[in-house]
Amino acid sequence: MKKKEVFLTPEGYKKLERELEELKTVRRREIAERIKQALEFGDISENSEYDEAKREQAFVEGRILTIEKMLRHARLIEGGHGTEEVTLGSTVLLKDLEFGDEVEYTIVGSEEADPGAYKISNESPVGKALMGRRKGDVVEVSAPIGLVRYQILNIR
Repeated sequence: MKKKEVFLTPEGYKKLERELEELKTVRRREIAERIKQALEFGDISENSEYDEAKREQAFVEGRILTIEKMLRHARLIEGGHGTEEVTLGSTVLLKDLEFGDEVEYTIVGSEEADPGAYKISNESPVGKALMGRRKGDVVEVSAPIGLVRYQILNIR
C-alpha cells in the first residue's frame, strides 16, 4: 500500500518541526514532572491528577507520532510554479459572481489547511474546483448554501 504524501509549504514544514521539538523537549518533561508529583500522593487508583497527566501524555505521544509520520511523508510545495494555472502553492484571487465579493486563497495540502487564514486544501470542494484552472475561468462549487460560482481573477 502506497503511503499518502503530505503536501506542505516550507513554512508549514518548519512549523511542524518546531511543534515536534516543543513536544519532545518541553511538553514531555512537563508531563513527566506532573506524573512524578501525582505519584507522590500515593494511591493512584483514585488520583485524578495522575489520570489526567497520563491522558495528556498519551495525547502528546500520539501527536509526536503523527507529526513524525507527516514529516517522513512530506512533499514540499512551493508557490511560483508559474501563474498559468492553479497548482498547490498558488495564491488565487476569486470573485464571487453572485455577490461580487473578492477573496484570495492559497492552495495548500490538507494538513496545512486553515480556512480562517485563507489557506484551503487542494482536497476541499473549492480547492478541487480550482486545481488546474486558469485566469478568467469560472468554477462552480457545491456548498451548503447552494451552488457558488467564482471567476479566477489572478493566480500567483
